[in-house]
Amino acid sequence: MSEHDVLVHGHCDPRFAAVRAAFEENVRERQELGAAVAVVVDGSTVVDLWGGWADAARTRPWGRDTVVNVWSTTKGPVALCAHLLADRGLLDLDAPVATYWPEFAAAGKEKVLVRHLLSHRAGLAGLREPHTLEQLYDWELTTRRLAATEPWWEPGTRSGYHALTYGHLVGEVVRRVSGLLPGAFLEREVAGPRGIDFTIGRPERDAGRIGELVQAPAPPGGDGSAAALPSEPAAVAALANPAAGAAAANTAAWRAAEIPAANGHGTARGVAALYGLLMGGGTPGGGGLLSPSAAERVREGQGSCRDLVLGAGLAHETEIGLGLWLSGPNGSYGPNPRAFGHDGFGGSCGLADPEAGVSMGYVMNRMGPHIADDPRKTALIDAVYGAL
Repeated sequence: MSEHDVLVHGHCDPRFAAVRAAFEENVRERQELGAAVAVVVDGSTVVDLWGGWADAARTRPWGRDTVVNVWSTTKGPVALCAHLLADRGLLDLDAPVATYWPEFAAAGKEKVLVRHLLSHRAGLAGLREPHTLEQLYDWELTTRRLAATEPWWEPGTRSGYHALTYGHLVGEVVRRVSGLLPGAFLEREVAGPRGIDFTIGRPERDAGRIGELVQAPAPPGGDGSAAALPSEPAAVAALANPAAGAAAANTAAWRAAEIPAANGHGTARGVAALYGLLMGGGTPGGGGLLSPSAAERVREGQGSCRDLVLGAGLAHETEIGLGLWLSGPNGSYGPNPRAFGHDGFGGSCGLADPEAGVSMGYVMNRMGPHIADDPRKTALIDAVYGAL
C-alpha cells in the first residue's frame, strides 16, 4: 500500500457516500495521515469512518477506538460544563467572575463577567509574565497568576482568542462552583454516564491507542496559516507564552495535566456526541442534556469583530457565542449562519447545527498549518451538507 492509499473502515449511510469520498480525498490530495469523522443526524449516526495511520512511521493503523489530542476542539466540551451548571441554576453567566472566584477581582477585573470568559472577551488572552509549559501544567499556579494579572484590553469590548488561558479561566469557575476540575466534572456529569470516549488529558494506560501528532511546516502567511499570526503583545502572550506543539502534546506530562483549552483526547464519535449535547440533543439512546433555553444561550452572539489575537491570520471578522464560534456569513460550520462549532490547532473540529439536526466530529494527527477552516475539515462539511 502506498502512502496515498487508505483503507477506510466503519459505517457510512449510502446517502452520505460523498462524505466517504471526501474523507478518502483528504488522504490523496490533502496529505492526511490518520483521521476519523463522525456525523449524527437527528440522533442517528450516519457516518462513522476512520482510516490511515496512528503514527508517523505508519506502523500502527488508525483503529475504531484510536483517540487523539484535539487541541482547541476541547473548548466546546468545557463550555458545555459551564452551560450545564448555569442550566442547573448554580452559575449565573451574567454575574461577575469574582462572585465565584473572589481573588479574580484583582487588577481591575471586578466587573469581568462569566460571559466574558466564555466569549474570549475578558482581556486575558495570555499572561504578562513568562509562563512555561511546566508551569501551565500546575493548575494552582496558573489560575493564581491569571487572578492577579491585569487585562490586555477593556473586558467586554471585543474578542481576543484566549488560546490556552480559556480553559483555566472557565475551568476555575467550574471548579469553584462544582468542587471538581473540568476534566472530572465532564467525566462524572456528561461523558461517563453516556459512554462518550472523550477526556481532558488522557491516562497513560491508554497510550497504546493515542494517535501521534505530527506537526506540518507552515507555508507562507496570508491565507489564514500560522505564519500569518499577529505580533501584538496580547497575541504573543496568547500564542507563545507558552508555545505548545506536537512534540509537547505527545508527552506523558501533557497528557497527565489539566489543560482544558487544549488537551482533550477523544474519538470523532466522542466529539460529535459532545457537540450534539451542546445543541440540546444527545447521543443515540443517550437523551438530551441542556434545556432548550440553555442550548439556545450557547450560540448567543457577542458581537462580530476582527479578533485581536487571530485577526491578522484570518481574512474576515468572526463572532463568538458563549463558548463556541458561530458559522456566520463565512460558513465556517456550514451554510446555516447560526450553526456553531470550534476548530482545533492543526485541523480538528466539532460542530452543531440545531436547525439541521446535525453534529459532527473530525479528528486527525497530521496537523495542518491553518488557524481555522482547514481544507480537510471544509471538504467534509461541504460533503455533509451536500447530502442533506
